[in-house]
Amino acid sequence: MSHIQGKVVIITGASSGIGQATAKELASKGAKLVLAARREDRLKNLQQEIKDIGAEAVYKVTDVTSNQQMEELAAYALKEFGKIDVMVNNAGLMPLSPLHEKKINEWDTMIDVNIKGVLYGIAAVLPSMRERKEGHIINVSSVAGHTVMAASAVYSGTKFAVRAISEGLRMEECSNNIRSTIISPGLVATELPETISGTELKSAINDYYNIAIPAENIARAIAYAIEQPSDVGINEMIIRPILQEL
Repeated sequence: MSHIQGKVVIITGASSGIGQATAKELASKGAKLVLAARREDRLKNLQQEIKDIGAEAVYKVTDVTSNQQMEELAAYALKEFGKIDVMVNNAGLMPLSPLHEKKINEWDTMIDVNIKGVLYGIAAVLPSMRERKEGHIINVSSVAGHTVMAASAVYSGTKFAVRAISEGLRMEECSNNIRSTIISPGLVATELPETISGTELKSAINDYYNIAIPAENIARAIAYAIEQPSDVGINEMIIRPILQEL
């Protein structure tokens, strides 16, 4: 029997990309899913797909930038399934731009979604995990959390922050049997480049994305981290297309 069977997993950013692929992968292994995102129509469709393969899923429209909504999401998971085994903080945005363009609103949004969203997710599930003395928090960073490029200063800053927060979490909660995993994807075929507002930069990035790998590859990595025995922590994985140099 898979270590994933029967585990209750919350996934943010579940309406597309890595979140959606992870939901399907974990459902196929018997997990019970709590799907969170802002687009209800997509959540409904995904819930139906999961039910069609005989797995369990509920959803809640959630904005990760709201601490209250994240607390309500965790409370909903506990009400529906009685426990939270895994939290996958996956929601993220990548509106790249050079600093001199002063796209302040984009910076604020990235910080709110990519950093605060992760923190609110951790805060929402920690109390019940600490009480049970078990749990697993998986935070999606990026190769941009390991290296910085022109136009990625703020995005990389948010993803470096995710790694720092995840490592702090690991150190603080390892004695409570709570696992912390950082997933750092390279180029993955998702909607992420669509959040870039600069036309020229967006075009250049889209060309770069022709080597991107399917989101299912990241989903399998997340499943691998979850299905390890409870005394084993997969703390960090970097997953790139073979052809990606950076």
